Amino acid sequence: MTRILIAGAGIAGLTCALALHSQGECKVTVFEQAPQVRPLGSGVNLMPQATRHFADLGILDDLRGVAIATSTMQLATARGQILWSEQRGGGPDSTAPQLSIHRGWLTSTLVEHVRERLGPASIIPGARLIDVDSRCRTATFAQPDGSTRTETFDILVGADGIRSVTRNSVRGGATELQFAGATIWRGVTRFSSFADGATMVIAGDGRCKVVFYPLAHYDDGTCLMNWAAATPESDGNSERGNWNAAATAEEFAGHFSGWHIHGVDIEHLMRSTDFPFAYPMVDIDPLPAWTRGPITLIGDAAHAMYPIGSNGATQSVIDAAVLAGHLASGIDPREGLARYESERRPATTEIQKANRARGPEVVIDLAAERAPHGFTELSDVFAPGELEHIAGRYAAATGAPTPIRSHS
Repeated sequence: MTRILIAGAGIAGLTCALALHSQGECKVTVFEQAPQVRPLGSGVNLMPQATRHFADLGILDDLRGVAIATSTMQLATARGQILWSEQRGGGPDSTAPQLSIHRGWLTSTLVEHVRERLGPASIIPGARLIDVDSRCRTATFAQPDGSTRTETFDILVGADGIRSVTRNSVRGGATELQFAGATIWRGVTRFSSFADGATMVIAGDGRCKVVFYPLAHYDDGTCLMNWAAATPESDGNSERGNWNAAATAEEFAGHFSGWHIHGVDIEHLMRSTDFPFAYPMVDIDPLPAWTRGPITLIGDAAHAMYPIGSNGATQSVIDAAVLAGHLASGIDPREGLARYESERRPATTEIQKANRARGPEVVIDLAAERAPHGFTELSDVFAPGELEHIAGRYAAATGAPTPIRSHS
């Protein structure tokens, strides 16, 4: 029986464990550096390209129960003028909806299914990968008490995030994180619902940007609102790739004074958040290879990308499904890894490049350049078919359905 180790119990690693288990005879163990696998984080979007794989794994209904099926995605100016509106996911009853979900709730659901299907000992917390020997096929993990444990493997899957130790082993050295010159601020708070209660909005003024959408609804007409904002910053003293640096609204909320979209006062939304977080906007350059012998990479370890287009988690899920499919095809495992990389690396490289070029959100910047004081007619700002072309180009790069424009 093939022994597969997965380094990292995030979305990529847990989905990979479920996908591998569903495909047949292998023993999968997930090692996680955190002492406990806890429901942390804020909101994340799962695109239809990802949710169809969760449907195949038999867990989509569980995810629907703790998520919002996104109806519409809109791009807007800071003044609240809508630039682009498109249907998303086919509605709550779709077989492949777009889901807005708290990262912690998603992780908890995945952990529950992994332990149920693979066994309670299939996830080992408090195990931080510190060394990999591809020749001897061993991985060494540091434990909270200062001791180490060494495990043998037939295949090692590095799902250990943007600061991946597995990636260092594949590449023979560290990979530099690329700073985009912006800081991301994010949070979750209870706030008044807006629009139809299932709309995702991305707005900006050419300098700063915000995305906000609901994660859950309450009987009093409020919702659990997720938001993330970007402001131009110097590198400062922030630790690159640290998603959990505590922040205060005073550091950034003033950038969004006067922003009102769908009746949502953006500055007030931010100041209503008890525990905002900050992290530098970073990615990595596209890698020339993901695989070395019996070791391969998935998710952010393979293709960390700027948080544009809401595709990071989605591409991790696709990685997991494709990798499991190739390893279950009956060919030599190393050939399976090679086929996985040949399918996924070019695709995600294009998304990394597209996100560096601002993806579909370039529409916001173009509007700010062409009509900095607003507009009366959208046709005065964009040429016929220009918006459709931008949206369609990004959808094609990410494997998404052709965008259907709405007029909500």
